Amino acid sequence: MPTRKNVMSLIASILKVMAPPHPEARPFLLASGATTLVSRFLSRKISNRHLKTTAKLLGTTSALFFGFCLYFFRDPKRHTPARNDVAVAPADGRIVSIEKIAPPAELNMGTAPVWRIATFLSVLDVHVNRVPAAGTVTCIAYHPGQFLNASLDKASDLNERNAMSLRLPDGRMLAVVQIAGLIARRIVCSVSEGMQVEAGERFGLIRFGSRTDLYLPPGVEPLVSVGQTMIGGETVMARL
Repeated sequence: MPTRKNVMSLIASILKVMAPPHPEARPFLLASGATTLVSRFLSRKISNRHLKTTAKLLGTTSALFFGFCLYFFRDPKRHTPARNDVAVAPADGRIVSIEKIAPPAELNMGTAPVWRIATFLSVLDVHVNRVPAAGTVTCIAYHPGQFLNASLDKASDLNERNAMSLRLPDGRMLAVVQIAGLIARRIVCSVSEGMQVEAGERFGLIRFGSRTDLYLPPGVEPLVSVGQTMIGGETVMARL
């Protein structure tokens, strides 16, 4: 028989998975929720068998989409390391590449190669982006582009993206780039140039399935490896 401790642990795990949704979910939840209610109401009132079946199918589909949106837009609390000498993961997901490359030209951070850590987010990952380190936002640059599979290396250059540069307290620079994917069609960035931000702070979201690149300051080495799973706002990617 399960103990009270096991039951409480199970409840805690469920609550962690079903965290409150990000505000970006509201239009989808309202639309699918309303469609579900109206469809079910009509399925009870309509006498035509064909229309009744159609209404039931529509109601079931919209209810499933409602549940998917609750899961996809979940925004769990994260516990960021209480230290200012590390860079934490800006997103959940799996690291697909680590290589030295010049920062995005639109950020005016020079052409010297620095380490870039690319994290791919599947539709099952939390899609809320988080600030990797405390500092000042110096530039926000949106770049239109294609919607290739975000796990491909060329997605960094060809896909629609939104780049953010951040000046650390010691004057060094790092950058985070939100990249749209094959299904993703909207990049949300909630910070602006000149803002002071803290490590682990939410700064945006990409829907549905995407990639986030972190460009480390010159001389800083990655502490992670390709294939490793990241937890946004918590996993330490590098020591600054």
